[in-house]
Amino acid sequence: MEKIFTKADILLPKFSKDAEKMNKWSVVACDQYTSEPEYWEEVSRITKGEKTTLELTLPEIYLKTPDVDRRIKKIDDSMNKYIDEGVFTEYKDALIYVERIQSDGKMRAGIVGAVDMEGYDYRKGSQSPVRATEATVAKRLPPRIKVREKAEIELPHIMILIDDEMQTVIEPLEKIKDRFEVLYDYDLMCGGGHITGRLIDDEAAEQLFAAIDKLSDKELFNRKYGTDNEEPLVFAMGDGNHSLATAKAIYDRLKEENPDADLSDHPARYALAEIVNLHSPALEFEAIHRVVTDNDEDRLIEEAKEVLGLSHEPSDQKITLVINSMQFPYYIHKPTANLAVGTFVNFIDEYAEKYGAAIDYIHGADVVGQLSRKEGNVGFLLEDMPKSQLFNTVIKDGALPRKTFSMGHAADKRFYTEARKITK
Repeated sequence: MEKIFTKADILLPKFSKDAEKMNKWSVVACDQYTSEPEYWEEVSRITKGEKTTLELTLPEIYLKTPDVDRRIKKIDDSMNKYIDEGVFTEYKDALIYVERIQSDGKMRAGIVGAVDMEGYDYRKGSQSPVRATEATVAKRLPPRIKVREKAEIELPHIMILIDDEMQTVIEPLEKIKDRFEVLYDYDLMCGGGHITGRLIDDEAAEQLFAAIDKLSDKELFNRKYGTDNEEPLVFAMGDGNHSLATAKAIYDRLKEENPDADLSDHPARYALAEIVNLHSPALEFEAIHRVVTDNDEDRLIEEAKEVLGLSHEPSDQKITLVINSMQFPYYIHKPTANLAVGTFVNFIDEYAEKYGAAIDYIHGADVVGQLSRKEGNVGFLLEDMPKSQLFNTVIKDGALPRKTFSMGHAADKRFYTEARKITK
């Protein structure tokens, strides 16, 4: 069986060991700070006149602007210019061990390599080795496809999780990292912390692939999760699922347009990504709460009580209604999913579609309280999902509803550093 996560021909700027230049090279994932134009204005100020990934990516805050086509054309031109000017050094058949010091001071370790699109299926109920953890919204793909379809290179903000409680894949590298060549080591802009990348040698790569093979063993997998003849879920999407889905869509289109071609080694078959252990102490899951706006409060509350079987009698699933800043805890007695968030989202999404209600996705109970003061608004506080339940839940329920959980703060998301050619 071919490796689903494998080595890649990785591009880094030739100045990757110049910390000052790398600070301006790396910008945060494009799907962050989408309501804060001042953040991206500051990034533009910092990077002006420099070689920077801001010229090679499209912050999603600009996805719906009138000049988006011009921005995409400029990105494509910048990629070609960087290649023609010899900005990059290519590390053939490489893996990079990454240590990221987050804004809270915690260290998050990962490995940058390539993910095979043949092993990824984001559809709910998928049995592929790489699966989405949250629902993939098909209508979000076309604008992202437009950004990628003519691009010469990719820059990943994709983070994929492995359920390696025994710490057999990534963590052993920390003990031997001093023998690896340091490729970059610098501070990230705008409070993003610090990042160090080292080139993994062949011996260490062989050991980590052997450890991944054990996570992929079907018999061991079914014993671990108490399942019967299930295909192993080895890699669960953490961040960047729509980016990976975009890469998958372009690869699938390439196959359709070239039915007789051998695409086994085509660059578009793969996507650059970082794998991280779910059990890293630096990874924290936080609930994303809901506020239903401009609706009939009484109708919503009554339907919630009826459909969810809400009562004050304790059960395994709990939600809290917030009305005029007052909190009312309830327990769910008609669950439709493994977790309370899944049960609740199944209800609220159907309710919103039925009555045309609007839903805001909110971080922080205090914000939910403030918004609930407005007439017609009802807040719902959801409990944090224990990250230890992620794999079990995806295995049993399929992909969770979108906006189920948040994995870390915006400043701690991946910053664009590595790149890879995706055309022949």
